[in-house]
Amino acid sequence: MIRHETILAIVTFLLIFCSDAIAGGRSTRQTVDSLMCELDAELAQRQTYLLTKNARLDSLRANVSNADDDRYRFEALGQLYDEFFSFNSDSAFSVSLERERVARRIGDPFLIRNAVLNKANVYNATAMYKECLEILDTIHAHDLPDYLLPYYYHIKRTVYGYLADFSAVSRDRLAYAELTGKYRDSILSVNAPGTLAYTITYADKLNALGRPREAIEMIDRFCESNSLTPHERAIFSWTLSDSYSRLGDIEEQKIQLINSSLGDIRSSVREYVALRDLALILYREGDLDRAYKLMTIAVEDAEKCNARQRILELSRSYPMINSIYVDTVKGQHSRLLVMISVLTVVCMLLLILFFYIRRQKQRISNARSTIERNNTELQKLNADLQDYVARLSDANSAIAENSELKEVYVGRYMDQCLAYIEKMDSYRKTVAKMYATESPEKLKKFLKSPAIIDAEFKAFYEQFDQTFLKMFPDFVADFNALLRPEEVIEPKHPGVLTPELRIYALYRLGITDSDKIAKFLRYSLTTIYNYRTKMRNKARGDRATFEDAVGRIGRQSSSR
Repeated sequence: MIRHETILAIVTFLLIFCSDAIAGGRSTRQTVDSLMCELDAELAQRQTYLLTKNARLDSLRANVSNADDDRYRFEALGQLYDEFFSFNSDSAFSVSLERERVARRIGDPFLIRNAVLNKANVYNATAMYKECLEILDTIHAHDLPDYLLPYYYHIKRTVYGYLADFSAVSRDRLAYAELTGKYRDSILSVNAPGTLAYTITYADKLNALGRPREAIEMIDRFCESNSLTPHERAIFSWTLSDSYSRLGDIEEQKIQLINSSLGDIRSSVREYVALRDLALILYREGDLDRAYKLMTIAVEDAEKCNARQRILELSRSYPMINSIYVDTVKGQHSRLLVMISVLTVVCMLLLILFFYIRRQKQRISNARSTIERNNTELQKLNADLQDYVARLSDANSAIAENSELKEVYVGRYMDQCLAYIEKMDSYRKTVAKMYATESPEKLKKFLKSPAIIDAEFKAFYEQFDQTFLKMFPDFVADFNALLRPEEVIEPKHPGVLTPELRIYALYRLGITDSDKIAKFLRYSLTTIYNYRTKMRNKARGDRATFEDAVGRIGRQSSSR
């Protein structure tokens, strides 16, 4: 029997495998989305890359014009041909003819064959296979130097590959495919292993032999250990897309097609396949707007390049695109019928609802009059209620404030009374002691001295200031806010009120009579009048309402 531990291990492995597969799929989709956004951005920059390409072409043309001798001119024309080949086949063909003329003028047979191979390669790209083969039939491999053999075999392999793709007869297609494989092996034989040409050709062979995973591993190793140009990376990415297509991995195929398209765009190449194949995948997936955009760009570039081979390939894609559009239209038609049916039912329901609403309208009209009358009465009651609530709130605030003041002052009063009792007892003991030990004159002098009373009043005022500022900590700032900026009053010591602030502190506590304030502070009545008049003159606003504003300081915060 299978043990529980074994079953648990199997279940754990399956859960980990499934979670990894889901995470991997999500990561791949995120990569595709990110690369697709990058592709959209690069397509928007095509004109910038085109300007760079034209500048490079102008520079190469200048090199041709400034060539001192024909051999240098031949090399400069070769560079210009390479730039034009995947960009404008007509210009490339013209350059190949000029190159042939220069080579014949030089009289070097190898240079002549090189230029003729350039011309054959343009015929191949423009689907002029007969003309291409006619040129190739005039050249034999043993007549070529080693450095031209890879180029010669590449053209042979390419032209037979195209013929195999487009042949309508099965027998011819098999024959051309066999020749394609033969010349692919020839390319491998004249290129050293580990080189770019060898790697890309061998990977193509592995794909043709049904061994795409080996092709992927080979290309990945090469790309990791070599620095590639954007155009070279585009070629490798295209081969990788073919490998993943053979494996049925559509998402990875899309990644490689996008990478290949990015390389083509950055190289300002107009003769390519990747963007077209990416558009076809997007058509199949239903992303019609983006697919149409990419296909339009591919067609425009093929026409500008006059790459008739690519135009033929694009024309073969249109039946598939058309079938996708037909299926899409049929789907839209079916959805439209469903929507019409739903709208019909909704219209019937709306019609029934309309007659029902008409029946209810009269009832609503009658009820509305009653509601309006009730609403008027309710508004009146609401206004009365709000007025009552406002008055009640003010009353509650006053009650709360008075209650707080009473609690604080009762506590302070009891503490002060206790302190005064203790001081009177201490004073009694001091007098009794002096009576028993000191002379009558010294005792008389002690009793007449006001120092004790002054000290007690000073302590009393300090105690009043501290108590008041604890109850109204923002009183000084709020009071200064009622004065003009240049008239503000700042206490000389923290926690100690100035005479003006102390007068209005009493006013805030409800002691508004000047006579009572004068007795409390031991000032003359004239002094109190003068202080109050002077402070009203310093008021920021209306002097008549200054003291009322002082009386409201702290009321709002205390009510909260």
